Amino acid sequence: MAEKTVSKYLLNLEKQFANDNPVLLDAAKVFHELDQVEFDLGLIENEATTANKHSWWPIVSLIGGNSTAKSRFINSYLGTDQLLSGIQASSHKFTVLSYNNQTTPTTLPGTALDVDHRYPFYQVSEKIEHLQEGEGRRINSYLELKTVNSERLKGKLFIDAPNVNATSASPVMSMLTTHLLENSDVALVFCDVFESSSSLTSELIEQILIYQDTNKFIYLIDAPAATFYPTKSSEIISSWQRRLADIGLNTGQFILLPNQEHSTNSQNPPQFAEIDQRMANVDHDRSYRILNALEKNIHDIEHVVVAEVKNGIELWKERVNMSSLMILGSIAALFVFAEIQIGIIDLLIDPVIGPLAILTIIAIMLPLHLIMGKLQAKYIINRLNLRQKELNLLENLGELFESNLTFSRMLFNFSEPAGWNKKTKARLAQLSDKAKGLVQALNDSFSTYNGRGSNSPD
Repeated sequence: MAEKTVSKYLLNLEKQFANDNPVLLDAAKVFHELDQVEFDLGLIENEATTANKHSWWPIVSLIGGNSTAKSRFINSYLGTDQLLSGIQASSHKFTVLSYNNQTTPTTLPGTALDVDHRYPFYQVSEKIEHLQEGEGRRINSYLELKTVNSERLKGKLFIDAPNVNATSASPVMSMLTTHLLENSDVALVFCDVFESSSSLTSELIEQILIYQDTNKFIYLIDAPAATFYPTKSSEIISSWQRRLADIGLNTGQFILLPNQEHSTNSQNPPQFAEIDQRMANVDHDRSYRILNALEKNIHDIEHVVVAEVKNGIELWKERVNMSSLMILGSIAALFVFAEIQIGIIDLLIDPVIGPLAILTIIAIMLPLHLIMGKLQAKYIINRLNLRQKELNLLENLGELFESNLTFSRMLFNFSEPAGWNKKTKARLAQLSDKAKGLVQALNDSFSTYNGRGSNSPD
């Protein structure tokens, strides 16, 4: 097998984590080993990597309804007097907020996010184009990047989603919201999003239900004016806990924010200390998310990618065999008709003519079988390409299937894709063990045993 080039994406990651995060450095190397397996199977190109399916930044998402609660929080928490992103009801963009030491904020178009592998919306225009033809070229109408001089943004990205109740549902908006929640390490959900219903709100609740056990959700309640007292605060939080429990949202931290419109010290109220504490752990959340993504990628090769191709092979064999049987049936019908009309049974049992007739049928059927195989393969490849888009897979399912269209594999029965064998499965098992070992190493960096660090020598 040819040696795959280490992608530039992974090289940049290795440089980034070389000094401060040995676990993610090792994870990047395991991703390259996984890329080699996929490259050998013909699933990815030489420069591609499955590591860019996931954002390696610590990601904090902000999701709100149609009030100004989210915008006031952003301005207050990040310490800026400017309206930063997606906060007016008319805004329909996902805005990535990134740290910059310049005093003046800068706004960059969505293409800055789409072409830069360091950001969580890398190459998302291709996914948008798959969903709606022509929309991928309009990436700037969906995304933007803003740089802000805020200490709380250092080392992480905040992503401000469009106000849910002011945004109409569409395949693109649904996909981007799903992508955001998948890649978020912490999601700040403002409870005003649940105060009115819309199709996008319903989709959001479904997504939260999927991820609610990941400890990533913090529900922020905008306190009514002149009601910020301990007893009243507990009542408000309990009320919202009951409301969300009624729709199946049973986990997550609740924080009651002060009414920022009337706050004299809006940048550092006591409630922000709770959020700061959660933000301090976002790096660790990111590390576990990346390791979980690595394990999932390894698992999905067999249970998603190869499984889809095996289904395609099975359908292809059924269609080719059915086509060949129909042709044989037509030939048999011709023999029956000839027997009725002129009587040819004696010729068929002749020791010379009989074998020649069989060889003639084989000579006709063999190329016809191969031709039918090629024709049916085009249908299967198109079908697999559609499935690839539906599943948002980087791997080229059609390419793996097409590698099976050799003379011997088309002529004889086979069920496994080319290259999918015991050796490949063993390589994946080894990579899975490495991924689990990295999780253990990450656990060891936090845990202690008998008063000593887990990495201490015996």
